[in-house]
Amino acid sequence: MPESLALLRERLDGRLVIAGDAGWDADRAAWNLAIDQRPAAVVVAASTDDIAQTVRAARGLGFSVAAQATGHNAGPLAHGGLADVILLRTSELRGVEVDAEARVARVEPGALWADVVAAVAPHGLAALAGSSHDVGVVGYTLGGGISWLARSHGLAANQVLAIELVTADGVQRRVDAEHDAELFWALRGGGGDFGVVTALEFRLFPVAEIVAGTLFWPIERAEEVLQAWAAWTTEVPDSVTSIGRLLRFPPMPELPPFLSGQSFVVVEAAIQESPARVDELLAPLRALHPAMDSVHPQPTAELLQLHMDPPAPTPGYGDGMMLSSLPPAAVRAFLEAAGPDSGSALLSAEIRHAGGALAPEAARASAAERGAPEPGVTAGFAAEYLVFGVGIAVPGTEQALAASLGRLLSRVEPWRAELDYLNFSEQSRPAERLFGDRIERLRAVKNAVDPTGVIRSNHPVGR
Repeated sequence: MPESLALLRERLDGRLVIAGDAGWDADRAAWNLAIDQRPAAVVVAASTDDIAQTVRAARGLGFSVAAQATGHNAGPLAHGGLADVILLRTSELRGVEVDAEARVARVEPGALWADVVAAVAPHGLAALAGSSHDVGVVGYTLGGGISWLARSHGLAANQVLAIELVTADGVQRRVDAEHDAELFWALRGGGGDFGVVTALEFRLFPVAEIVAGTLFWPIERAEEVLQAWAAWTTEVPDSVTSIGRLLRFPPMPELPPFLSGQSFVVVEAAIQESPARVDELLAPLRALHPAMDSVHPQPTAELLQLHMDPPAPTPGYGDGMMLSSLPPAAVRAFLEAAGPDSGSALLSAEIRHAGGALAPEAARASAAERGAPEPGVTAGFAAEYLVFGVGIAVPGTEQALAASLGRLLSRVEPWRAELDYLNFSEQSRPAERLFGDRIERLRAVKNAVDPTGVIRSNHPVGR
């Protein structure tokens, strides 16, 4: 071990490990177990001071620092090579504070959405949480953050009130709309390329209950169901956020018998309306006589289970894109690639309905109306839908998964929106594909706060 790393190890409240140390494999593992992260060292921080110490040490050694809480969306980071990177894990810093009266939460950098939901739900409040309990709050929010309340409340990034971070110079800063506003703008939707976040403060909403659930049909009815769902999405109010999805469950003993080894076309929906109004809204879909219907009033905390994400780290291979529209021809193309007769190896192929408050102009109008800060770099999306496909990457399936995912994305390419969504981009792509004409402004911020590239993220903006 270099002497400088040995000195850093001595100064930490947490721990530093390198290859060969006990705990090395566990500490370097991403949530996606198919990603093999091999950094120069791993620091598991136990304090904010550990984060600052690590950034300063890396800068002195000529290393980069990549912050990671859970390792979701780690593929692009590992793809770039980590031999000169200190992987800074924040996973043990999971504190959550709630000011129920002000409707504000403050979280440490390793907090998961399960931590936040557990803290805010007793107050009758909801956060714009991710679809899974073990998604990290910081990474999700810096990338934008599409929740089950997204069509009515917009991106999670644009509900952030303040961010504390350590920048490349090792200095701890607090930024908001009045203090370092340009950096604050870049962090909200621009990803993790500008510093290591040590705390986030964001708005909560008085949404204690919602009507949500899933409608299941045999996958053989995919054409009928998804065409009906796509037409339905053009008419529903912004209080409805939904997903049309194809699911092929592997035969696993952990799954209930009615799911294990079975394949379905499903519609998942979260609706902020009365149960009677929900029945009216869902009538066109229920007229198709789903085999199972789990839609019911529930605490918003239950939304963490709605998307049926894997309950623990899993090897996966996936990627996504945004669609400007979803006409019948696009649905047919999606089904040709991933439907019942496609031979697809994907576990899940989904289309999420965007629009509503996710539109950039709606986000800006909402902020102005509330007297809130202007939205960040990602105000919203000039796209109406998002496609994402993923499969379980067990040995021997790599080629089939790559072919199935490539076929899915190529078939819907004619309807591809101009830009992609950072959090759904699990393969590397040019920064211009994520940020468009905002990229030069982002690069100016990067050059101002990190001119030598000390901070490394999964989707770098470049310099």
